[in-house]
Amino acid sequence: MTNNTKNEVIIFNPKSADVKYRIPNSVIQVAASIDGDYEWLIIDGNREKEPLEKILASITPHTKYVGLSVMPGPQLKQAIPFSKIIKQKFPHITIVWGGYFASNQYKAVLESGFVDFVINGPGDYAFPELLHALDNNLPYYDIKNLIYVKDNEIVKTQKAELVNYDDLKPMPYAKFDTMYSVEKYLVKTYLGKRTFGYHSSFGCPFTCSFCAVVPIYNAKWKGMSAANIYKDILYVKNKWGIDSVEFHDNNFYVSEKRVIEFSNLIKNDNIVWWGEGRIDTINKYKDETLALMREAGCKMIFFGAETGNDEVLKKMDKGGTQTGKQIIEFAARMKKFDIIPEYSFVLGTPADTPEEVMKQIDFDIAFIKKIKEVNPDTEIIIYVYSPVPTEGSDMYEKVLASGFRFPQKLEDWLSNEWENFDLRKNPLTPWLTPQMIDKIKNFETVLNGYYPTVSDIRLKPYQRKLIKAWSGLRYKSNLFHYPYEIKALQKIWSYRQPEIQGF
Repeated sequence: MTNNTKNEVIIFNPKSADVKYRIPNSVIQVAASIDGDYEWLIIDGNREKEPLEKILASITPHTKYVGLSVMPGPQLKQAIPFSKIIKQKFPHITIVWGGYFASNQYKAVLESGFVDFVINGPGDYAFPELLHALDNNLPYYDIKNLIYVKDNEIVKTQKAELVNYDDLKPMPYAKFDTMYSVEKYLVKTYLGKRTFGYHSSFGCPFTCSFCAVVPIYNAKWKGMSAANIYKDILYVKNKWGIDSVEFHDNNFYVSEKRVIEFSNLIKNDNIVWWGEGRIDTINKYKDETLALMREAGCKMIFFGAETGNDEVLKKMDKGGTQTGKQIIEFAARMKKFDIIPEYSFVLGTPADTPEEVMKQIDFDIAFIKKIKEVNPDTEIIIYVYSPVPTEGSDMYEKVLASGFRFPQKLEDWLSNEWENFDLRKNPLTPWLTPQMIDKIKNFETVLNGYYPTVSDIRLKPYQRKLIKAWSGLRYKSNLFHYPYEIKALQKIWSYRQPEIQGF
C-alpha cells in the first residue's frame, strides 16, 4: 500500500462488515470529485486492523480535511469515536460527514461538537465546493446540499438538482488500487466467484415513508447511461476478471429503456448481475424485456414488497400501483423467466391498538406463505419496522405520537440497542410488545429453516434437506413458538441472513 505524504484530504470508510466487504464506491466517488485538485488518501476500516492508528499516522502538516461516509448501524462504531479523537488531537482539521445517517440525523451529528459539516445528499459538487470555499475564505451559505452550524443555529442550504451521472469524473479505481488491492474486494457470492459492487444512479422516484433515501432525494432519480455502465464494468472485468455485479442503486430498474440497452450490451460477456427494483415498475416491463434480462445475466432482483395489506401500503406512502394481489402475481410471473424475486417485508407497523398491530403481523405471515405456494423460489427477507425521520409523512407522525424518539446525543447511538435498531431487528418502538417481536423472529426462524436462502453458498445440500425436514411440521402447522432446535442448527452452521450479511 502506498501512502501519499501530502494527504491534504483523508477520506475514511468506517467498517461495515466482518467478512465479504464490498469495494467502497461511496468514498471512491468522493475522491473522484476532488481528484486533480487535492491530494487524497482513502482509508478503509474494513481493511485495516487498526484503522484509527492508520488515520492518525497518515495526518501530515498538509492535512486539512477528513471526510467520512456514514451509514446507520455498524459504521457508527468507528465513525463517532474516531471523529471525536481526530478533532481532539487536531482541532484545526475540518471534519465532514456524508451518507444516509449524517443526512437523516444531522442535528445530533452537528451538535456533537466534533463534526463541522454534513453533506446532505450527493457530494460530487458540494464537497469540492466546500473545500474551495474554506481554502479561500469564501462564504459557503450558497453551496447546495450543505448543513452546518452558524451562531448556534443549524443552517440547511438549498437542495441541489440531481447531477447528470455521465458528467461526473471517472471513478479512480486504478489509483485506489495503489492504496488497497481491488482484487481483495472481489468476493465469492451466490452470483459468482468474483463479485463486484457498483452504483449507477442517484435516488428513487418514490416516497416510501420508511425509507432513508426519501428525505435525501425527494422522490427524484437520475441514472448513468447504459453505455457508460457497460464501459465501466467491461473495464473492471478486463482488468480484474470479475464474473458478477451487485448494483447497489436504490432503484436500478426505473428506466426499462436503460435496462434493455444495458442488457443488449452485456449479454455476451458472461456477467451475472443483481439489483434493486420496484414490483409495480418491473411488472410493466414487456415479457421480451424480462427474457432479455435473464439472457443477459440478471439472476435475482431485490424488491420491497413490504406487506400484502393494501391499506398499510397506503399508510407507508408506498406510491405507485403496488397491491397485495400484484405482489403474488408478480412472483408467479418471475418464475416463468427464471429470475429469483427477493421480497423484503416490513412487519410491526404502527396501528391504533395492540390488537391491530398483532392482527397485521398475522396477516403478513399468512401472506408470505401464500407467496411461497405460488413461487417457492421467492426469497423472503423480514425486517421489523424501524422509523425513519421522513418529516410530514402520516406514518412518522403516528410514530412521534406514540412517544418514540431518536437519540438526541450522537454518542448514544453507540449502544447495542440502537445498532440493532439500525439493522431493523430491534426497533425500540412503544407499540411493539415482546410477544410481537418474538412472533416475528420465530416465524422468520422457521421460514428460513423450511426455505433456506439460496444465497448462503456455504450451506451443503444435506444440511438444506435436514433443516427443511426438521422445520416442515412447524411451518405447515403454524407452530412457530420456541424453535430452539432450528436456531441451534442455524447457529452451528453459521446460517447467513442476507439482510444482515449480504450474499
